[in-house]
Amino acid sequence: MEKTLAFHDLTIILCGIAMGTIARIITLRIDTRQNPSYPTGGFISIVIGILASALGSVAIPSLLNKEFTAVTFIALAIQHFRDVRETEKESLEDLEKTEYSKRGAAYIDGIAKTYESRNYLSLLTSLLVVLILSVLSSNNLVLNMLVAAASGLVIIYFLTRLTKGKCIGDICYIKEGKITIEHSDLFVDGMYVTNVLGTRVSRDLFLKEGIGIVIEPKSNKFRITLENSGQRQAMLFEATRTFGVKRFSFTRKNYTKGKLLLAFVPIIRDPDAIIDVIKKTPVLENSRKINTIMDIDIGGGHDGTE
Repeated sequence: MEKTLAFHDLTIILCGIAMGTIARIITLRIDTRQNPSYPTGGFISIVIGILASALGSVAIPSLLNKEFTAVTFIALAIQHFRDVRETEKESLEDLEKTEYSKRGAAYIDGIAKTYESRNYLSLLTSLLVVLILSVLSSNNLVLNMLVAAASGLVIIYFLTRLTKGKCIGDICYIKEGKITIEHSDLFVDGMYVTNVLGTRVSRDLFLKEGIGIVIEPKSNKFRITLENSGQRQAMLFEATRTFGVKRFSFTRKNYTKGKLLLAFVPIIRDPDAIIDVIKKTPVLENSRKINTIMDIDIGGGHDGTE
C-alpha cells in the first residue's frame, strides 16, 4: 500500500525549503566582491541552494516515518557539494590568465570553500527549521509559517555571523600615498617600490594617472597576515579587477616599517573607492594565525624592502 504525505509534513517541508532558499539568496553578496558575479552563476547558485534546502527539509519527516533513505541522499548531496567546490576552483583557475592581476591559489581556494559552505548553510537552515516545526507539531498553517520565518531568520543570522571572516579594513589602516619618481625608481611615501620606469612616457603616466596605496597593520601581530603573499595578491586583484589596469601593477612590502605598498595605473582613478575596495578584501584563511602565534613579537628584517 502506497504511503501518502500528510498535509502537516508537506507544510513544514515547504517552509523549510523556503527558508533554506532565502538563506542562499541572502548570501549572494551584491558588491565589488560578489561571487558568482554573473546572472547565470547566480541562477545556478540559487538552484543548487533550493536542492540543498529540499534535502535538508525532507530529512526529519523521513526519519520520523522510519524512511532512512533520506540520510543516504544527504550523504550524496555532501559529495556533490564537494564536486561543485572543485568545479568552481577549476573554473577560477582557468580564468586566471584573463584577469588584470591573478587571484592567486590562496584566494581561489577560499572562494571555492565559501561557495561550498553556502550550500551547507541552506541545507542546515532548512533542516533546523523543519526540526523546530516538528517539535512544535502544530496543524495551524499561519502559525507554522510565522515560526518558520522567525526561526529561519534567527538561524540565518547566527550561521552567517559564525562563518563571516574579517576584512583587511578590520586589521589595517589604509591611505593613499604620494608618488615620486627618481630616475627609473618609483617611490610611494618615500618607500621604494620598483625600478622599471625607464622611459619618460612610463614616468609621466605614473605621475599623472598612477595611484599608490599604503597599507599599515593596526598591530605588529597583523604583519603575519599582511605580509602573506596570497593576501597581498588578493588585495591587488580586487583593486585591479574593480578599476582596471591601464599599465603597471606592483606590490611591495617594507621590512623596516611593516607597511605594504600597492601601486598601479588604473583605468578609472578613484582613490577613495579603491581604498574602500581594499578594505573589504577578506582576510584569507591561510594567512590567519592562532592567537598564541599572533601574540609573538615579530622582529624586523634588514633595512630595505622585498
